Amino acid sequence: MATVVWRTLKERDCERVGERVQLQAKVVYPVSALPDGPPRVLAHRCSRGMICNACDRPACQWAGSLPDIDPFASG
Repeated sequence: MATVVWRTLKERDCERVGERVQLQAKVVYPVSALPDGPPRVLAHRCSRGMICNACDRPACQWAGSLPDIDPFASG
């Protein structure tokens, strides 16, 4: 059976929540019977995305509420 894990890609300071956040990817690793297949990325998220989504305005693509805005793109 394939292994599914959330891997941390980057850590950044987020102005919106005022703390350090982890930008993560949901990665599926192939079963050992097919070891030559590359891992696949299924989704992205922010470790504090739930806090951003509870605020009164959309946040960013990492929180899942505003797909065109990536405040961490330059860093």
